[in-house]
Amino acid sequence: TLAGRWSALPAAEPDSTLRAHFTAELLLARHGVLTRNAVAAEGVPGGFAMLYKVLTAFEEAGRCQRGYFVESLGGAQFALASTVDRLRGYADGLDAERPGYDAVVLAAADPANPYGAALPWPRPAEGHQGHRPGRKAGALVVLVDGAAVWFSERGGRSLLNFSTDPEAQRAAAGALAELVAGGRVDGILVERIDGVPTLESAGHPGAHLAAGALLEAGFTRTPRGFRLRRGGR
Repeated sequence: TLAGRWSALPAAEPDSTLRAHFTAELLLARHGVLTRNAVAAEGVPGGFAMLYKVLTAFEEAGRCQRGYFVESLGGAQFALASTVDRLRGYADGLDAERPGYDAVVLAAADPANPYGAALPWPRPAEGHQGHRPGRKAGALVVLVDGAAVWFSERGGRSLLNFSTDPEAQRAAAGALAELVAGGRVDGILVERIDGVPTLESAGHPGAHLAAGALLEAGFTRTPRGFRLRRGGR
């Protein structure tokens, strides 16, 4: 039927040069530091070769900067001046000897998640038999101090652990628990960790570490795995 609300979409910009400029501006704002891999992940028509010409023109006009802003992301990195200033301020406040263990949960496909785009995914635990991480709809990634610690498939039933740091595990578990407490999801049931049933994780160091962190964060044992519900229901 034709019931409901309808809105007319704007006509596509016929000028390919203007389209390329709009795309470059959008991706600079979206990614902060724009790299070849980030452009590839976006599936931009013409790829990085097309955008590189536009970004170079932006640089010459003073609209963006090119530099080696983030280690291991390659030499072709572009960013707005405001982004570069924020990166410098962040770097000045870092102390490698005293990690902050600040955790955040993102949708795996969120542009704020660099893994699977600007950065490769970390390798899962040796011998794991579970799924592979990816920028998939409904999947989540837990970053601790910017590093990927956990990857959760849609619905949270299967978890991948990338870290052996107990404090990072606790921070990641706390962030997942906050996801439930804050009402962003009604509940999470973790049935498998690194391909191992959660209830059988004792003989698997990485899975056991993650399982312990989940219990500390308030998850409870059920016949199917570890569950946390909003309000403890």
